[in-house]
Amino acid sequence: MAKVTRDDVARLAGTSTAVVSYVINNGPRPVAAGTRERVLAAIKELGYRPDRVAQAMASQRTDLIGLIVPDARQPFFAEMAHAVEQAAAERGKMVLVGNSDYLDEREVHYLRAFLGMRVSGLILISQGPSEHAAAEIDAWDARVVLLHRRPDAIDDVAVVLDDIGGARRLTGHLLDHGHPYVACLGGVESTPESGDPVTDHVTGWRRAMDEAGLSTEGRLFQAPYNRYDAYRVALDLLSGPDRPPALVCATDDQAIGVLRAARELRIDVPGELAVAGFDDVKEAALTDPPLTTVGSDRVGMARAAVDLAINDQDGPPLERHRRFPSRLRIRRSCGCPAERPSP
Repeated sequence: MAKVTRDDVARLAGTSTAVVSYVINNGPRPVAAGTRERVLAAIKELGYRPDRVAQAMASQRTDLIGLIVPDARQPFFAEMAHAVEQAAAERGKMVLVGNSDYLDEREVHYLRAFLGMRVSGLILISQGPSEHAAAEIDAWDARVVLLHRRPDAIDDVAVVLDDIGGARRLTGHLLDHGHPYVACLGGVESTPESGDPVTDHVTGWRRAMDEAGLSTEGRLFQAPYNRYDAYRVALDLLSGPDRPPALVCATDDQAIGVLRAARELRIDVPGELAVAGFDDVKEAALTDPPLTTVGSDRVGMARAAVDLAINDQDGPPLERHRRFPSRLRIRRSCGCPAERPSP
């Protein structure tokens, strides 16, 4: 059976192949409603399937969006990747996902691979301010949208959260419960670094403690971002003589590990230890007790990132940096009697 071509569709619809192309690609020129209906009917009758490879070669662009994440196994990145995929599907795009595993060379590998495939756009959740990644982006002269984190080394459009403000309000909420101080479980890096959400969470904690006239000396602890390593760190921290009365964790995954350690050590949460996280992953509402945390409009952030990634670079100027507000999700792990709306 002969392959159905665009010429066949044009003949059956009584129009030109250019008009058929405009209908299939939704542009670049408008098509009258009646003509569009004839073309779509001809496509259906003939069973025509566009050659996406040929289209990509002709336009030097594909219907793909590249997404690079540090680790899709972590709930926050998994949920963000799903939100990006949904937003891309709404715009007729598909998403390719690469895991950098927090390694600079893997991040550069996926940048080079995705940009070489002529993706329509590329969204990067970077593990750090990579000079190599910045050089790769400059070499391709491509727009890369930074999501969740904006490293200083990469000056491109970004969609981020008010991480400092969220952590500051969260720490203040725990202090309002009357705790003499609040400790912080940060990441494994201790040096301040602009654009790093986890470090910004620590910065927000410090600001709230300073505003309350409380010292942070000796009250910042370090753990990897995942629940398993955080659980091991928490076992040592909570079984020691200087167990904190309240603990803000830089990620929900860390907080879930802390809750497991507290349960094993028979420490009542929140009676003897208040615990809070950051990210508001779906599992946070199902922990025992449910986890107080800081959330964001992940769907809105994903849509903004996709829109920025596929925006016509010859179009109007873009808003280079979009910062979304954070919001408290108050549940029982902080000592509140039940979940209630964010303040």
